[in-house]
Amino acid sequence: MCGIVGAVAQRDVVDILVEGLRRLEYRGYDSAGVAVVTESGELTRLRRLGKVKELADAVAEKPVTGGTGIAHTRWATHGEPSERNAHPHVSSNITVVHNGIIENHSPLREALKAKGYVFTSDTDTEVIAHLVEEELKTAGSLLAAVQKAVKQLHGAYGTVLLDKTDSSRVVVARSGSPLVIGLGIGENFIASDQLALLPVTRRFIFLEEGDVAEITRHSVAVFDKDGNAVEREVHESNVSYDAGDKGQYRHFMLKEIYEQPHAINNTLEGRLSSDSVLDETFGNGAAELFKQVKHVQIVACGTSYHSGMVARYWLESLGGISCNVEIASEFRYRKSFVQPNSLLVSISQSGETADTLAALRLAKEAGYLGSLTICNVAGSSLVRESDLAFMTRAGAEIGVASTKAFTTQLVGLAMLTMAIGKYNGLTGAQQRELTDALKSLPAKLEQTLTLAPQIEALAEEFADKHHALFLGRGDQYPIAMEGALKLKEISYIHAEAYAAGELKHGPLALIDADMPIIVVAPNNDLLEKLKSNVEEVRARGGILYVFADADAKFQSDATMRVINVPHVADILAPIVYTLPLQLLSYYVAIIKGTDVDQPRNLAKSVTVE
Repeated sequence: MCGIVGAVAQRDVVDILVEGLRRLEYRGYDSAGVAVVTESGELTRLRRLGKVKELADAVAEKPVTGGTGIAHTRWATHGEPSERNAHPHVSSNITVVHNGIIENHSPLREALKAKGYVFTSDTDTEVIAHLVEEELKTAGSLLAAVQKAVKQLHGAYGTVLLDKTDSSRVVVARSGSPLVIGLGIGENFIASDQLALLPVTRRFIFLEEGDVAEITRHSVAVFDKDGNAVEREVHESNVSYDAGDKGQYRHFMLKEIYEQPHAINNTLEGRLSSDSVLDETFGNGAAELFKQVKHVQIVACGTSYHSGMVARYWLESLGGISCNVEIASEFRYRKSFVQPNSLLVSISQSGETADTLAALRLAKEAGYLGSLTICNVAGSSLVRESDLAFMTRAGAEIGVASTKAFTTQLVGLAMLTMAIGKYNGLTGAQQRELTDALKSLPAKLEQTLTLAPQIEALAEEFADKHHALFLGRGDQYPIAMEGALKLKEISYIHAEAYAAGELKHGPLALIDADMPIIVVAPNNDLLEKLKSNVEEVRARGGILYVFADADAKFQSDATMRVINVPHVADILAPIVYTLPLQLLSYYVAIIKGTDVDQPRNLAKSVTVE
């Protein structure tokens, strides 16, 4: 969730470190800091509460130079957001930055205090600095000290350490929190995400679980969890991204909403024939695996969990197989029964979501036929550790509230439904119909985005609201959940979603003129049932905001605002109806004056439990 950048070079690296933090600010942004070893061998450290700009201003005011350094942007876990809790942390000659959570920090802290170490922060991270300093007394090198220290750490960490008495190297360790090494010419780099390093390199090594590496200007030495020297593959990145370019848009979120037609076109490109999905889309051996699948278990978190909930409807109604969907943090701590011939599907934008990754690792021992991940980041842990992978190709998503990552996940899940369904009764005619529908999707989304002015005007009615209720039926119920999540994430309005048929079982007690009710109403088999639910709300004085198919024949009046959404095939409706809810949450957040791209208390990539 936090961001790490480090460098070992002959040139001054401070600007590289700060720019890297700026590119990772979507991961954590309550404080930021940088530490470099100067030419005279002194350590200079600057830390600031707030966003990276505060740190950049401090660097401009008090210039810092050095060829070896580490930097960090923080999302608080232990200790309040403050300058004293900001990274990097120092213990004598040792300086450290860290992503993750050290679960046994309390006993380690007490043991280190007993040895005379003084703690100046409330963080779990400072334990690492003191522990390595202690081990360095007998280890003989920073590498050996880190290898000894990490054996004592329980939890998740991606950490980078330097010793100011030897500025020729940094040592890094990865367990449960991603780290990537960037390879240069006469210089090397480290980061928690390759996006931070794209201005300086395109060649990367992704560290594996348990790896410890020593990085100098001219070399990278990687050791596995047992201390054995290993070779890790070098990857060439073709990612194109400029974190500072919002184009014509006020926020990244709005830009990414409007990028969805193009993103989905990328998701589909080269993966559909004239009448079906290509099995190779999911990786080598997918066809043989899919022939055997009779059950799918989906694990995911947050927005990705909502996409999995939609997929359950598709897989059971069209794919001809049973499907369970579970929040990864619940799945990993529950003793579950594995259905025969089950495929485990993990869904994650980043591919590093801690609970989802842990669920995948547990499932490997549980007897699943195989595993598939649907993910947006090539080279991520979920991609590397799953048997099969579907890359959504959404492109970099910077806004914390997911938009295009979600809709491209839905497209991938629709294609998975087709790929499995053709071995379980999905007819050739149905496959052609679904293929044609997917090919038409980018154009349908372009049409839907033309509703933005109407939705912007509608959003003004939410200016004084503090609660909202979202309703949907069938595969639109998860879309209602996603709409409620978006509204609460970026506008801070309390919002929740219900299956519309559940109104009588409690939510009707909340209905009054101050509680806006948002309804998604495509023209499907459940429309008449939904209309009855709408009337239940109207009868109790509720104000309705209905996103409806024009053929559904809803009419605006004093108690109901209707926005007509383009007619689409049933399988596309969850994707298309997502966009108006994204726009609604965006425009309400603008009215509320919140930080749209970086909402309080949240971070983009959740790499801790």
